[in-house]
Amino acid sequence: MPMIFRQHCIKNRHDSVMEITAWAQTPPEIIVCEHGSPCHPQMQVKALLCKEEAICEHDPDNTIQKCRRLLWTKVHLKWTEAKWKTVLWSDESKSEVLLGNHGRHVLRTKEERGHPASYQRSVQKPASLMVWGCLSAYGTGSLHISKGTTNGERYIQVSEQHMRPSRQRLFQGRPCIFQQDNAKPHTASITTAWLRNRRVRVLNWPACSPDLSPIEDIWHIMKRKMRQRRQRTVEHLESCIRHEWDSIPLSKLQQV
Repeated sequence: MPMIFRQHCIKNRHDSVMEITAWAQTPPEIIVCEHGSPCHPQMQVKALLCKEEAICEHDPDNTIQKCRRLLWTKVHLKWTEAKWKTVLWSDESKSEVLLGNHGRHVLRTKEERGHPASYQRSVQKPASLMVWGCLSAYGTGSLHISKGTTNGERYIQVSEQHMRPSRQRLFQGRPCIFQQDNAKPHTASITTAWLRNRRVRVLNWPACSPDLSPIEDIWHIMKRKMRQRRQRTVEHLESCIRHEWDSIPLSKLQQV
């Protein structure tokens, strides 16, 4: 690896791959690897990239949960594309100021694991926002952004003010199945009673399942773009979230 490239990576350890690659916009033949052959800058960046993995809150090897996920997959395996288009997908995602909660990373070699420069200074509880959104093959629904945690009563308010209008606008009276995960506010007795009274048909969802919902892909795309701007205030973070949500093309929703 060229010395100038190594020095830049060491000096800017907390830059993203995109930021390093943007700096290294030099024709591939000018940057030569140690073995003498040319290579792309981004390939060299990935050689140093180290990303912290999110801590898993659930045991992925739980036999009962595995069986339930497998059964759910078999039951829905025969669903047609038209059937899946009747689903209104929903989810909540947390976004933090500065890094957009997309994962902190540092550029380092294997030997520099304990080096002080490999650590990032952070506050105990960075300012964050909780985002609720819904989407379907027909477009994105209303977005709700709030601070703090959500309980059953708050979730009912969000559903009344955002889910129901979104369902009406996107499906216009056509059959619709509402998807939500098994978070406590979603399965609380007052929530299930409200859904039943409003005659909302809910898609059966396996507990502690991997990210099966296509809205998870949309969150990932949004946060990846937001990381390029590094929001430093809650107001800026909310503005970026709404901008990215409104910028999602219909073609992308139909792909995921």
